[in-house]
Amino acid sequence: MFEYMGDRISNAIKNIRGMGKITEDNISDAMREIRIALLEADVNYQVVKEFVSDVKEKALNAEVEKSLKPDEVFLKIVKDELVSLLGGDYVPLEVSKKPTILMLVGLQGSGKTTTAGKLANYLRKKHNKKPLLIAADIYRPAAIEQLKTIGKSLNVPVFSEEKSVVEIVSDGINYAKEENLDYIIIDTAGRLQIDEELMQELKDIDAYVHPHEKILVIDGSMGQDAINVITGFNESLNLTGCILTKLDGNTKGGVALSVRHLTHIPIKFVGNSEKMDGLSEFYPERMADRILDMGDILEIVSKVEDVIDEDEAKRQAIKMKKGTFDLDDFLGTLKQIKKLGPLENILKMLPQARKMGLNNISIDPKEFAHIEAIIQSMTMYERRHPEILKATRKMRIAKGSGRSVEEVNRLLKQFETMKEMMKKINNGNLKMPF
Repeated sequence: MFEYMGDRISNAIKNIRGMGKITEDNISDAMREIRIALLEADVNYQVVKEFVSDVKEKALNAEVEKSLKPDEVFLKIVKDELVSLLGGDYVPLEVSKKPTILMLVGLQGSGKTTTAGKLANYLRKKHNKKPLLIAADIYRPAAIEQLKTIGKSLNVPVFSEEKSVVEIVSDGINYAKEENLDYIIIDTAGRLQIDEELMQELKDIDAYVHPHEKILVIDGSMGQDAINVITGFNESLNLTGCILTKLDGNTKGGVALSVRHLTHIPIKFVGNSEKMDGLSEFYPERMADRILDMGDILEIVSKVEDVIDEDEAKRQAIKMKKGTFDLDDFLGTLKQIKKLGPLENILKMLPQARKMGLNNISIDPKEFAHIEAIIQSMTMYERRHPEILKATRKMRIAKGSGRSVEEVNRLLKQFETMKEMMKKINNGNLKMPF
């Protein structure tokens, strides 16, 4: 997500390095690169035009402090404008009443039913809330069964009936109140396109229930067509937010930079994997940092807190800061790391991940078993002092683990890269992302 766009923008800023001051001449090439990067990421043309104009104006009027270089000032301006474009402040879910009612709407294929499950899982695990899923898509029996399967896997109740949609929702709300549940998530029907029948059904639910949140689930890979979809739903329902799905993989992600500016609808979550924990709160500043390869350490911390014991985390943090985090520590936390989801997704959130090539690392789940085998083939002293691992020792370790010397070398290189990065993060010595 955002890799190509972010690299183009970062390279554009890099080219300003060494300039004595910011002038229209020396930033003209950078502005051209940024414009192309945004357009190729499928950001709306009008949004790109305004963004480039605002950045240019602020850059030319900026006073460069003695402690900062022109490229650093320019980077800050670009980041601030990206944050503004993405919505500025984080907009949380409504929590004013119990139960809080969330109505999810969207087209077929947007990932609405799966997102309903992810949202229930987020509320249950992250906020210790008791959610209820209501199966209100009566036109697709498969959707109801899918929601029931998801609910069972999450240990979250699913309410369904063979009645009209409004009756199902009404009875579901009563059930939630009787069971003293905190949140109600309504999985509504979708269509291949916006039509009068769909909108009328959604408006009927809205008029009867008065949900606290009306959230559009939209496919983030749709490109600029997404804006028309958001506008269409908003005109009928007065949306309170949206969730962008399918932002993992090679999605350009330009819609994320256009939604808030053009529709004024806040992005509340993004879907970044197919797993039930693949839903992240949308923080504009964090997203801007990721676009500019500055990382998202807070997101990593948030994920780690869910799976790693606090005392153990403190111990490891101290070792990382001192630069004494070793392979034995790594082995001890390997099983916990697995719970974070795909490791490559975590690596992508590290500062300068793209610069170091960490965004291109693809780790097969089987690799964890291979890593364990390699480390377990080392002596305790070797795990704690990997710097002593020379050719002869590596050959012995490779033979003992059933892996190749190349795999041993790759593991050691990746470990040292991560170790050095974490040391910089803890010491606050991280340099600019270019």
